[in-house]
Amino acid sequence: LWVGELVPKRLALHNPERIARMVARPMFFVSKVFSPLVKLLGWATNLALKLMGVKPSTEPPITEEELQVLLHQGTQAGVFEEAEQDMVEGVFSLGDQRVYSLMTPRTEIVWLDIKDSPEEIRRKIAESEFSRFPVCQDSLDMILGIVKARDLLVPSLAAEPIKLKDKLRPALYIPETTFASRALEIFKEQNRELMLVIDEFGTLQGLLTLHDIIEEIVGDFELEAQATQRQDGSWLLDGMLPVDDFKEIFKVKILPHENEYETLSGFVMMSLGRMPQTADHFEWSGLRFEIMDMDGHRVDKVLVTTLPPRPAASPARKK
Repeated sequence: LWVGELVPKRLALHNPERIARMVARPMFFVSKVFSPLVKLLGWATNLALKLMGVKPSTEPPITEEELQVLLHQGTQAGVFEEAEQDMVEGVFSLGDQRVYSLMTPRTEIVWLDIKDSPEEIRRKIAESEFSRFPVCQDSLDMILGIVKARDLLVPSLAAEPIKLKDKLRPALYIPETTFASRALEIFKEQNRELMLVIDEFGTLQGLLTLHDIIEEIVGDFELEAQATQRQDGSWLLDGMLPVDDFKEIFKVKILPHENEYETLSGFVMMSLGRMPQTADHFEWSGLRFEIMDMDGHRVDKVLVTTLPPRPAASPARKK
């Protein structure tokens, strides 16, 4: 045990590359010489198990959970960076995520109408962060194709007329139940960067981009902080702040009907019971919420202030 296992292991761990170079050729030679014997023993073992009615195991030699444990241990030992661990775990998560959890929902899609004027097209492109747009006729239920912003801006800069129909490309559709890992394969196979997500009835539910998949692997590319604490102690929050992050900031255990929304914007709309407007405000659980800015029909910025404790009512004096 000491000579045959413990000492060789310590030597190999101390200088792995040198030991590997030394034993590589002998190990290759030994494996070739004894390969027929190994196959014979394997065949005999499988035959014995078959006679006893035992089916051979089909489990993989290592599971995803075991690989994640090894990755975590490697990070703790300094072999991997934390960012590398996060990216590998992000790749693993693609096999569990459906595309509907990553897509831009239908209500937030910026689209161009085939009837839009050149001025309207330029305005939509300038106000949007996207580089590709669905082109529709009257509504998102009648999609004609996809257009790149670059294909429209180049003739515009050259003072040429914008011909939207000539720049259309066929739209690529994907069911909302597709796993993100399969969506990544489709992006690669089709050489596309945008797909339209539909439900079982063929109705458009959202829009998925290659950027959405990459963010799932490497993390969000936040252009600005979603939560900023001001000097007076109040918080300026983005409407798209996940409710889990909101609960963590304010040490809240549970929100009313929180299974019905995913963001702070959804909580605000549920609390008001109507379409929010700038300067709307309400109070909940010792917090004051004020809508500072709207982005169309979506709550963009919310100011949250902790209310001072109310003085306890003094007991009535006995007469």
